[in-house]
Amino acid sequence: MIKTDSLNKNLLDAEYAVRGPIVIRAQRLEEQGKKIIYCNIGNPQALKQKPLTYIRQMLCLLEYPELMNRPDTLKLFPKDIVDQAKTFMQRNPSGTGAYTQSAGIPFVRQAVADFINKRDGIPANRDSIILTDGASKGVQSAILALLKGPDDGYMIPIPQYPLYSATIKLYGGKQIGYYIDETGRWQLNESILVKSISQARSDGVRPVAIAVINPGNPTGAVLSYDNIRMIIEFAGKNGLSIFADEVYQENVYDPGVKFYSFAKVMDDMKETAVPLFSFHSVSKGFLGECGHRGGYTELRNMPQDVMAQLIKLQSISLCANVAGQVTTYLMVSPPQPGDESYELYRRERDGILGELKDKAAILGSEINKIPGMYLENPQGAMYAFVRFELPDDPGKDADKMSAEERMRYEAERDSAYCMSLLEETGICVVPGSGFGQLPGTLHFRTTFLPPKDEMEDFVLKLREFHTGYTAKLKDSYR
Repeated sequence: MIKTDSLNKNLLDAEYAVRGPIVIRAQRLEEQGKKIIYCNIGNPQALKQKPLTYIRQMLCLLEYPELMNRPDTLKLFPKDIVDQAKTFMQRNPSGTGAYTQSAGIPFVRQAVADFINKRDGIPANRDSIILTDGASKGVQSAILALLKGPDDGYMIPIPQYPLYSATIKLYGGKQIGYYIDETGRWQLNESILVKSISQARSDGVRPVAIAVINPGNPTGAVLSYDNIRMIIEFAGKNGLSIFADEVYQENVYDPGVKFYSFAKVMDDMKETAVPLFSFHSVSKGFLGECGHRGGYTELRNMPQDVMAQLIKLQSISLCANVAGQVTTYLMVSPPQPGDESYELYRRERDGILGELKDKAAILGSEINKIPGMYLENPQGAMYAFVRFELPDDPGKDADKMSAEERMRYEAERDSAYCMSLLEETGICVVPGSGFGQLPGTLHFRTTFLPPKDEMEDFVLKLREFHTGYTAKLKDSYR
């Protein structure tokens, strides 16, 4: 019989907070009839965001090409969508049911290269692009490819998306956490980076890469051009590759900031020595096509023999799923003005982004009105990392605890808070300890994906809960 101690220890040690115990409890409560507001994961269509019509029309035609030959098809589908579907089938005659080239369909990779060129005004090469089953698969492949031994380490932000910590643990590498600056709008701080990498080296860890999430998950921050330039210079000085997680690049709501890709800044700097892995996905932005698992990795400053090995790694999984490759193509090649499908596409896109902007503003305005709660207004992405205060337990002196003891204690506190929030209000969020947080602080991560009326209900329930929870805690300490 297989028991848990028969399993890979790295698997047992890996943690993935966004689908952890609180989410499991939420699902059970929902089965019992309780209304749950799921704010734990960036899964837009599970939270009532409608899919874009043009994507579903194209997928429909490509999954069942016989429709294209029916006389009534143009009554159901815009002409430009039908024409595009026919062209796609001509260029990929085997359709969606056959394996493709390991790195992905060539003309889809070219479309990605054209998208990058148009976005940034820089050269892009289809042969440096690999289509993947979502950005997560690209990140996992990059971590695996650079892992030569158990002392190899990856610098990841704290707080971070737990894909990084879980994958590093699963593959047997070392995590090098670096704190991002909450008081500085969650930008990266060079002195903190230097301190983190120096400590890792003194501990016998060999740093190989730095991961950066921009716009940020869980923080919602958008990095400035100068901050990105500093990170590239830091990577160059320390012989690091860069993992640029840019899946939220369309999700920017603050008019005072702008998304800059690492590729764009690196090209401006004429930097040709720092290896760059850039990740994008169909799951975020305004598409929200999480279930189709589409995305790409663009690679820069990679020798041809290294690129060949990365494609070999992709070929071990044969290829990315073809429906995901199609959806990636549609993400980077949307309808254009003059196309019959364009006006509907534009309305749907702008409607989704506009509502996300409104919901980010609701959180930023209302949470800061709750005594003992603080939020750096989300500039982008789909999340807010809310800091909250709880009364001190007179029986516990955190300053006398070891670092591990304090981490466990604070994890117990924020987890208990989030579980009580779920039980009392039906709001499902993720404890900050699941992402990492500065010692002495407590947070939770919430999405702002549910419909606007649910987000308005969210802040009202949160205020009432937080006031009551802290009052009960104070009473229990007397």
